[in-house]
Amino acid sequence: MKYLKPFAGTILISLLILFGQAIGELSLPNLMSDIVNTGIQNGGVEQEAPEALSTDGFALMTLFMDTEDKETFQKSYTLIEGGAAEAEAYTEEFPESQETDLYVLDETDPDRLSSLESIFSKASYSFVTFMKEMGAQQGNAAAVDTESGFENVDMDQLYALLPQLQQLPQEAFAESRDVADAAEPMLYSQIGILFTKLFYEELGMDMDALQNRYIMTKGAQMLAIALAVSVASVAVAYFSSRIAAKVSGKMRRDVFAKVESFSNAEFDNFSTASLITRTTNDVQQIQQLITIGIRMLCYAPILATGGLIMAIDKSVSLAWTIVVAVVALVGVMMTIMSIALPKFKVLQSLTDKLNLVSRENLSGMMVIRAFGNEKFEENRFNDANEEYTYTNRFVQRLMAFMMPAMTIIMNGVSLLIIWFGSKQVADSAMQIGDMMAYIQYVMQIIMAFLMISMMFIFLPRASVSAVRIGEVLDTDLSILDPIEPQKIDQRKGVVTFKNVSYHYPKASENVLKDISFTAKPGETTAIIGSTGSGKSTMINLIPRFYDVSEGAIEIDGVDIRKMTQADLRRNIGYVPQKGMLFSGDIASNVLYGKDDASTEDIMKALEVAQAEGFISAMEDGIETAIAQGGGNVSGGQKQRLAIARALVKKAPIYIFDDSFSALDFKTDAALRSALTGYTDNATVVIVAQRISTIMDAEQIVVLDKGKIVGIGTHDALMKNCETYQEIAKSQLSEEELA
Repeated sequence: MKYLKPFAGTILISLLILFGQAIGELSLPNLMSDIVNTGIQNGGVEQEAPEALSTDGFALMTLFMDTEDKETFQKSYTLIEGGAAEAEAYTEEFPESQETDLYVLDETDPDRLSSLESIFSKASYSFVTFMKEMGAQQGNAAAVDTESGFENVDMDQLYALLPQLQQLPQEAFAESRDVADAAEPMLYSQIGILFTKLFYEELGMDMDALQNRYIMTKGAQMLAIALAVSVASVAVAYFSSRIAAKVSGKMRRDVFAKVESFSNAEFDNFSTASLITRTTNDVQQIQQLITIGIRMLCYAPILATGGLIMAIDKSVSLAWTIVVAVVALVGVMMTIMSIALPKFKVLQSLTDKLNLVSRENLSGMMVIRAFGNEKFEENRFNDANEEYTYTNRFVQRLMAFMMPAMTIIMNGVSLLIIWFGSKQVADSAMQIGDMMAYIQYVMQIIMAFLMISMMFIFLPRASVSAVRIGEVLDTDLSILDPIEPQKIDQRKGVVTFKNVSYHYPKASENVLKDISFTAKPGETTAIIGSTGSGKSTMINLIPRFYDVSEGAIEIDGVDIRKMTQADLRRNIGYVPQKGMLFSGDIASNVLYGKDDASTEDIMKALEVAQAEGFISAMEDGIETAIAQGGGNVSGGQKQRLAIARALVKKAPIYIFDDSFSALDFKTDAALRSALTGYTDNATVVIVAQRISTIMDAEQIVVLDKGKIVGIGTHDALMKNCETYQEIAKSQLSEEELA
């Protein structure tokens, strides 16, 4: 929600567009129903009360109305004499109005018109009922036979009965009016439409043109709405994709920035492969959810609610079919999701595992080949790959079952609606067009639930990914900048350890204990000790890769914890134990230490680092391309370039964490000799394994099991430090030590 908040306006616009799209889609079945009911069945006649009818027709219909209805009906029509000036307005639509007097419907409001339609339709049905009864009593055919249709009804024959009917008392029509009042509204409504068509034909109206005009008008409306719905769909797709892309981009940046701020303590909680997966695959899952979610998660409830309202409006008696469909859909979705959700969580963990194996395999290819373990690594990868494939295949098969299940439900519900709806059509309780529209609305409701089910495919996996990303973003940093940082007034480079102790997070014992010494500018302070004595750990405390557990480290009298990390590291030129190069060229790798360094500074740093020789032999010189991780240069060349990168910084403090181990003795000696002049005003701290590298250091700190067991020059330590003596004698002969 935090990432979506800046896009609240765009999301609101998308929701409004979706609302309009839903209204458009929900109106299409209604228009289709109108085409079937009104356009095809009613011949384009939209209302039961005729716009105009002849005087004979008017007299005939009013005979079958009670006194109140007759008065209402008569007040709603105006008599226009044939050939009069007023009749010209109706000549085009009703050609016979030139010679025939006619009654024209006045402008009426919708409520009054609805009342007139009911009055007219009941009168029509009453007339048909009366004529059937009269025909049965007289033993001859009725003037109007509803079973054979109204197409061939002779209006003159009907009007010939008018004088006879007018002589009858009103009580004679009472029974037929009662039958009409008790009939289904749809039944007498259909009869009313048929009589309206007869009166229109009598006045010369072109009924085929009326029907075609109505169908074409409704068809054009459907086409326009379908086009608008398509445009709305494209617009929402554009907005949702844009929002998803921006959210995912910002999320990736935040995850990357958070990881960049991790200390080594935080890195110990996440594997590199897992962090890569969280930055790529997990963010992609959320991007897919947003892209589809805005379109489906927001649209489905609107469509389902609207479809439900419209379907019930068409037929309340068939509403139970919607309940059956929804219950079946929810049952299928809940069953599938209950099985799939745990698998989605497993999938992301397996993705981590697959990335881990792949990364180790690619990074350690030389070691794998050297030991002939290609087959072992293939089997290890296959195990991880097959486990991922099996789980993913299981989930995909489970999800694939959803679509045919939905199809079966949709088809089954359609059959139910047609089966029971056709009976209502036969009983004149429902029109064919309404039944077709009802099917469409139920399908829209099912489609809405299908969209929701699609969201259930993405939502569980995205929720797992969101939790994993949240774990990174919510990780509390162990190393933070102070609220009110201090700055060094004069940069000298004096490094002071004051009773420093350190233990790794969750560890019970200290790996460094009560370390105290001072490294001064213009001097080299060397740190030596057996493997696991804590040399690299102690060095990593200076740039605050870890924070001390006890005591303090000061630079020029300022506790490094009271400085910003950027300000602290600006004072340090650091060369790690493993030389790391970045893709680019030699110049860009050296400039990584100081991006505004001149070419002269670069060449000087390379010269001191003893890298100038092999670079000059390269065709492109300092513009020679460096592969990812420095894979196209040797270990010694990589180490010298890493040293040059630190030297170009011209910092007051240089830290070399066993940075000379990959160099031969000759290069090592030449580099140390060149360093003496280059770093004469800087503090140099060297971690080394070789005695020959540090023999000339002004101060040597000897570590053993995390404690300082000796400190001084080479000669002094050879006299009074047993640990140093053991290391020295294991590496050098008596003559070399002398």
